[in-house]
Amino acid sequence: EAMFAEFGRYTQSLADAGALVVSDPLQPPTTATTVRVRDGETLTTDGPFAETKEVLGGFYLVDVKDLDRAIELAARIPGARGGAVEVRPIVVH
Repeated sequence: EAMFAEFGRYTQSLADAGALVVSDPLQPPTTATTVRVRDGETLTTDGPFAETKEVLGGFYLVDVKDLDRAIELAARIPGARGGAVEVRPIVVH
């Protein structure tokens, strides 16, 4: 519960800074459905795409001026202390 409270405070700090676009936790990998299309046929498999020790627990989409600011915010995510946080830009069309 303490970790969830910490994430709540962090999320609020992003909102207060005007950087938060959206954030949501994700269901565990066991709830995943993997979709592949082969020869025009849609194939589905229950479970995650690949075995892994790390899982994506949720995401934050933030609107910041540059990578340095994104890294600064990522370093404040509570999960970064014991795990890893991946920072990626979105594709702009």
